[in-house]
Amino acid sequence: MGIKTTAFGYPKIGPNREMKKTVESYWKGKIGKDQMLNILENLNLNRLQKVINADLDLIPSNDFSLYDFVLDISTMIDAVPERFRAIQDSLDRYFAMARGTKDAVACEMTKWFDTNYHYIVPELTGNFRLVKNRPLESYLWAKEKSGIETKPVIVGAFTYLMLSKVYQKQEGSILMEMVRADHSDKFGIFLMEIAKIYNKILKELQENGVKTVQFDEPALVLDLEDEKVDMLIEAYKVITQGIDNLEVFVHTYYESLDSFERIVNELPVSGIGLDFVVNGENLQNLIKYGFPKDKKLQAGVISGRDPWRINYKEVLDLLDQIEKFVDQDRIVLSNASPLFHLPVSAEAERGHLDENLIELLSFADERLEELKTLKQIINEGKPVPEQSIQSIRDRFKNEKVRELVKNIELQEVKRPHPFKERYKKQIEILGLPKFPTTTIGSFPQTDQLRKIRADYRKGIISQEDYDNFIKDQIRYAIKIQEELELDVFVHGEFERTDMVEFFSQKLKGFAFTKNGWVQSYGTRCVRPPIIYGDISRPEPMTLRETLYAQSLTKKSVKGMLTGPVTILNWSFYRKDIPKKEIAYQIALALRDEVKDLEKEGIKIIQIDEPAFREGLPLKKRKQEDYLNWAVKAFKLTHNTVKETTQIHTHMCYSEFNEIIEWIYRMDADVISIEASRSRGEIIKAFENFNYDHGIGVGIYDIHSPRIPSVEEMLEIAERTVQVIDKNLIWINPDCGLKTRQWKEVIPALKNMVEVAKILRKKYS
Repeated sequence: MGIKTTAFGYPKIGPNREMKKTVESYWKGKIGKDQMLNILENLNLNRLQKVINADLDLIPSNDFSLYDFVLDISTMIDAVPERFRAIQDSLDRYFAMARGTKDAVACEMTKWFDTNYHYIVPELTGNFRLVKNRPLESYLWAKEKSGIETKPVIVGAFTYLMLSKVYQKQEGSILMEMVRADHSDKFGIFLMEIAKIYNKILKELQENGVKTVQFDEPALVLDLEDEKVDMLIEAYKVITQGIDNLEVFVHTYYESLDSFERIVNELPVSGIGLDFVVNGENLQNLIKYGFPKDKKLQAGVISGRDPWRINYKEVLDLLDQIEKFVDQDRIVLSNASPLFHLPVSAEAERGHLDENLIELLSFADERLEELKTLKQIINEGKPVPEQSIQSIRDRFKNEKVRELVKNIELQEVKRPHPFKERYKKQIEILGLPKFPTTTIGSFPQTDQLRKIRADYRKGIISQEDYDNFIKDQIRYAIKIQEELELDVFVHGEFERTDMVEFFSQKLKGFAFTKNGWVQSYGTRCVRPPIIYGDISRPEPMTLRETLYAQSLTKKSVKGMLTGPVTILNWSFYRKDIPKKEIAYQIALALRDEVKDLEKEGIKIIQIDEPAFREGLPLKKRKQEDYLNWAVKAFKLTHNTVKETTQIHTHMCYSEFNEIIEWIYRMDADVISIEASRSRGEIIKAFENFNYDHGIGVGIYDIHSPRIPSVEEMLEIAERTVQVIDKNLIWINPDCGLKTRQWKEVIPALKNMVEVAKILRKKYS
């Protein structure tokens, strides 16, 4: 029979971001609903053809989404918050949950495990029902369009619930609050309710001739108590009840299984998927516990997260070890984690990237080709491709940089003056009022700006014309901030397409793609830089625009940098040296930039770390090591500044509560943090931890087009006042404003400034 192959999670955005452009055109009213759906159907059909061409034995379906695959589950089982129920059209309701409306705050958005993908957090009250069977619709559509059988892929019931939040009464109050579902006493009840719906989905799939289904259950790699594993197994007994003509695979990824023996042996399914790429622990588990003879193994042997071409010999050696415990005809080769973490095609970068680098890269299309090649090597005896990966890597070394980071591990890195002493002097020198106002960094990137940037790249306009246009944008931003009476200004970042890409283009050791887009959330796409060599800063990166902005106002303009941990976590980083060494290399390059900004008179420097939490290992036993070097890398960027230079940082859209102590150790003078979508839930972290540094709790959700009222922003600010020293509170949005329009930004910031004025009057 030979070995079989499958894949899942192929990118949804299209080779040229067709999904983004189409959906956003619909939002803007440029195209109608039918036209949007027709364009997206063709895009999905092209995706399907790509995986068909890869000669897969199990071809995925139900892996396309208009916004978010978790939101797809919520709307499928009618987990719709009450504030959206009045919206009659199902598509309008779907987008409203993701983006909010004039009258309803959007659902919370946060990171999908330890990745840079953001999902829409389900808000659960119970009373679930199957609105429509999305997996069945997708299966029937694929069969009609291509005549082939597919394998529906569905986010598993356990993972869906682990990522959800549940309404429950506050202790000693009649009010309701949202808590993580895994912390709620309703977890078991809700899991069984959802399991019954999943069973109904499977029965309808079985009745329609479906042969195989894949449930994605990455939550199984988390630290699970025995009680949770018991619930998981009982839930799958319900899910698979009466399913006798349908193979059910449960695929796990991003980490190894701690409850390996129980999950692999006791879960009542046909096959188990394991990630053999992330580390060697699943292989060790296989060696220690073996594998049941009545189950198939979906072996994740190629990465869905990093872009580096596989070493065929190493993968074949791994398979030799796996086959000692699982017969070859029970193995299905697969990508370890979803391919949507990768750009569509590395081949599209030929002529843009260094040819030596191209030879190291493998994006989604190339991953499919690798699976096809592995299958041909094993089943047909095709020769193993000759590779010289290491010899290519050796060309990118910089021994001088490596020497600089050699001894950092042994160094103590900190600012010499304690926070209270610094902060008092900073506030006096800056002349700031109580509850100072600022924004996070970026201002709207208009269609005109994007066109000018595109014309500049094509050589249609000159460097001088482009520079003058950017100056015009900065002047306008400073004028608006003056009129709004903000206290600390930003230059607007009009010269930057993306907060990480901008720096990657100016640092050595990075490559940036022409079309290497990856979905971050909804229609938002980013181009992760590729860290292929040792990192250094050849010249200043941000001085010109920052100093120009400062020349236009007497108010302080913040220098704006992206922090080392975020640059690392939002890049495709090399795997031949430890991750922390890369972070230290980036930190030293940024420290040179901080020194130059300070030397030129910039008194506030913001070093953003929105991906700090994202990089936290999923296993608790591995977290302290990461946090230690991540904190050190951040402190390394600014440990040389004067006590009067104020260091800010920014974080957003992650669960910070459990690492609040480590955030404190970063020793930033001011941190701004998201609080609007979660309705100030993050403030709970400060109720139990004495955070005595400056903090701006974001009171305005910038990912929604709605303009928040003074009253709703004031509610979050007042919650902050209850737990944080009033002299340390800043007022700001929860993130940068680049994705919004000026007509939304100006009134929203006006309301935000009004909140600060109310607080000053009340607490002066």
